Amino acid sequence: MTAQDRKPFLYVVVCAAGIAAGVSKLITAAQERSWEVGVIATPVALGGFFDTAAVEVQAGRPIRSAWRSPADPRPFPPPDAVVVAPATFNTVNKWAAGLADTLAVGTLCEAAGLGVPIAVLPCVADALAAHPAYQDSLLRLRGMGVRFGEPYSGMPEEDGRRPEFPWESVLDLLERP
Repeated sequence: MTAQDRKPFLYVVVCAAGIAAGVSKLITAAQERSWEVGVIATPVALGGFFDTAAVEVQAGRPIRSAWRSPADPRPFPPPDAVVVAPATFNTVNKWAAGLADTLAVGTLCEAAGLGVPIAVLPCVADALAAHPAYQDSLLRLRGMGVRFGEPYSGMPEEDGRRPEFPWESVLDLLERP
């Protein structure tokens, strides 16, 4: 298979938010749009925020969360695009500050530096979203070309139900001009 024959490769970065349990919806949508998918999770997200075994089967490759040693082969090809869903307060702020202390944030820092298209669906409580550091981080990341979807706070609607997390919209962000 030549590089022209291969499907584009999408990195899906998953952070530790309760809504992460639905990340398989994003993977399904990406695969339906002809993306190959590799999942990178924050270390905390691996602690029960989503079904890691099911996601590995669905993606067809192991979830990455830790740095590889220099002698280890790269488990994923370079990304054609990156999505972060759900993106938490902590990850957004560390990324904007360049604090690459986890594989997930390091990958985001590197992808931004390489000009790889990046789309983000934030999942941040309203009180945290109002914090000045978070607002500064959004400005900095947008200035770097990162595309953001509508914020999702997870707060129940008037009828008491939580709104659906718009998983597929992060893919739409990648496709807009």
